Formats: sequence, C-alpha cells, structure tokens
Amino acid sequence: MSDEKQVLVTSDGVTVPKALTSEELTYTSYLKVEELLNLQQPLSNPMHHDEMLFIIIHQAYELWFKLILHELEHTITFLRKDKTLRARHFINRCVQIFKLLVQQIHILETMNPIEFLGFRDNLMPASGFQSLQFREIEFMAGLKETSYLRFFANRPDMVAKLQARLDGPDLRLEVYDHLKRLGCDLPEETRIVHLVEDDHDRDQLLNALRVIYSDVENNLPRYLLLESCIELDQYVGHWRDHHVRVVERVIGAKRGTGGSSGVKYLRSTTDRRIFPFLWDVRSLLAKPMP
Repeated sequence: MSDEKQVLVTSDGVTVPKALTSEELTYTSYLKVEELLNLQQPLSNPMHHDEMLFIIIHQAYELWFKLILHELEHTITFLRKDKTLRARHFINRCVQIFKLLVQQIHILETMNPIEFLGFRDNLMPASGFQSLQFREIEFMAGLKETSYLRFFANRPDMVAKLQARLDGPDLRLEVYDHLKRLGCDLPEETRIVHLVEDDHDRDQLLNALRVIYSDVENNLPRYLLLESCIELDQYVGHWRDHHVRVVERVIGAKRGTGGSSGVKYLRSTTDRRIFPFLWDVRSLLAKPMP
C-alpha cells in the first residue's frame, strides 16, 4: 500500500490520516504494526543484545497502563450511574491486567546483572519515576501524592495532566459515594486524610463496611464490588513487591538511574494501600451465629 493511499491533504494543506476502506484494511494496517515495531531504538552503540528486551518490556507496560486508565475511567462512569456490577466488571479487568504485569516483570530476570550494566549508563537520568501513566493510575485509584509532580518539572504538559488527575475523581472516593447513594451509612467525608484524624467518622465507615461483610447474602452486589476493589489493591501491591525483588536481583543496592535510592525507595512503596479500611474491616468481623 503506497503512502499516498494512507493520507489525505485538506483544503488548507494539512496532511491527515485517511480512513481505510474494508478492502484496504489489514491486520498490519489496523494495528499499526509497522509503526509499532519501529519504536524500539536502543541507545547502546554497538547495540547491546539485552537492551531490546529492556525497551520492549517497558513499552509493553506503558500499553497496559494505557488500558488500565481506560478501564478505570469506565469504572468511575458506571459507579456514578450506580451500576454496581458493571463497575465491578471493569475493576476485574484491571485486576487481570495486573496479574499479567506481575508475571511480565520476571522476564527481566533472564537478563544477567553484568549484562544490564553493559547498557545501564545510557539510561541516565531516565527513570521509572517518570512513567506519567503509572502516576495517573495511582492518582485515579486514590493514591494522590502531589510530590510526584516534581519528577515532571521540565514537562509542563505532563504536570498539567497529573494536576487534572489530582483534581479529578478517584476510584476510592467514587466507591464510597456510590455506597452512600445506595443507602449505606457512611460519613459525609471519606478522604483518608480526614479519616485518620477523625475517630468518629472512621468508626462510622468501618461499621458500614462491617454491615456489608457480615451479611453478604443481602448485600451481594456491594460485597462483590468491595472484594474486587481489595483484589485490585492486592495485585497492585503484588506488582510493587515483585518489581522491587526483580530490581534487587538485577542491580542490588545501586542507586536508581534517576537518582533515587533504588531498591530502598521501591521497598518503601510496597505497603501503600488504595483501600486500607477494606483491609481493616476484616479484623472487626465476628463469627456468625449458627
């Protein structure tokens, strides 16, 4: 297929992609395979064999991150429509993606530590800190940390996108708002920064969650939604944990390419939880009466 068939020139001289007819459409053209396969550009010279592995692993992550963001946006849409099980469906899809990401990270373990050192210096000062989409996922989930904006100080467009996520809706608050609309007795304010300071509102939230977990039969859609939320939380934690162990196996205690403490920093993130009170409520459950 010639280039001329793939573009149109508008009346003002702007070149735009042309929609392909059913006769012209192929697997390759639909998925933009040729463009995709030209995005792997190692920096080592001569090219180090394992740099291709490193690039593809991380590019694949970014594609999956894009899909997770897409699904979280759909989840929030359906929560706002009070479609409990439909929202749960998209959370479950995110869970399955994170399960895959846990497996994918271990492919890096096929790279010998000494081999990584053969091209690692070429990566500096690039760092996983600078994954805009992963920060967006954290913010959309409810883990909003303003200090991360500093990693994008040289990209105002990215700062603006992250600020929009900080100011926008997040999964944790949307789930609680959804439960309130369904009649659950949650406090008006459900932000964690408030709940850790206000014993009364925290106890009210935990009691509302305890009611759902103590009577699953009469709260089944809500229970299933909350269990999907905690499973998402669990697998995000699994991914962090596996990530830090793989990094330690490959680079040991070396500092990160972006200047972080490396493994030490990554390990400090493994206990971060999206839904801490869904974990806490389990300690409050009592054995059911016979």
